[in-house]
Amino acid sequence: MKNNFEEKYQKRKLLNTYISVVLINIIVVFLTGFLGLLLFNFNKVANHFKEQIALTVYFENSSKPIEIQQIQKSIKFQKATKEVVYISKEEASKIYANEIGEDYMDFLGYNPLESSIDVYFNADYVKPELIKKISERLSKHKFISDVKYDQPLLRLLDENIKNFEFWILLISLVFIALAILLINSSIRLSIYSNRLAIKTMQLVGATKWFIQKPFLIKYFNLGLISSTISIIILYLLFEKIQVNFPELNLLEEKYSIILILIIVYIFGVTITLTSTFFATKRFLNLKSDEIY
Repeated sequence: MKNNFEEKYQKRKLLNTYISVVLINIIVVFLTGFLGLLLFNFNKVANHFKEQIALTVYFENSSKPIEIQQIQKSIKFQKATKEVVYISKEEASKIYANEIGEDYMDFLGYNPLESSIDVYFNADYVKPELIKKISERLSKHKFISDVKYDQPLLRLLDENIKNFEFWILLISLVFIALAILLINSSIRLSIYSNRLAIKTMQLVGATKWFIQKPFLIKYFNLGLISSTISIIILYLLFEKIQVNFPELNLLEEKYSIILILIIVYIFGVTITLTSTFFATKRFLNLKSDEIY
């Protein structure tokens, strides 16, 4: 009865060990893959935010339609320009009324807003100096009353994007190093519980490869399972992000994404296999009195 209880306890303990190794591997491989994909798509995401910054050109109420059309065309055909959106006085009035929740023209009796155009630029040209020059040049036209853009946000993006990219890369490298240590430690702890069996097999004449082989196969399979689960979760997550934010086009370069996922998959399996090899080798090289 006692032996059965001990046997069940050992089996349960071994199962818990395997589960913990799989869970740690899933977390590590998932986060490594997520950081890799994030780093790969960083410029795309940064460019998306850059291209959301609009330069708004307001026209005098006395300006002629031909003047507005000419300035609109001249901006539209510049290399820096991505899109030009014209907003009439009436459209501006509706937008503002929706924002404040009431029709302000009821008590004003007239529309004080001006017609305007929102100019969006290609990401490579979204730079404080360049936008400032365009703004100053447009302001010189007599029929333009004002030119506005979010200068603090533009400067913040320009100054911090390179810093963000550096920090993401640094965090990724640090995390990979920690991932290797974490997976290695979890496998060493799980093999530690089998150290007596390893040494017993060695004492009765079993070769090192004969002893290592079942451990390598077992943890290789665990690595395959955990890496597969991680990659599936990772891909589903990015598909979900793509559905909610289609403008980011995170999965546009499918071959590159698949390559990153394959590298992360191999990374997870390789780390598991390598850690198992060195952990079993360590216990095989210990003397009998050092086991305890």
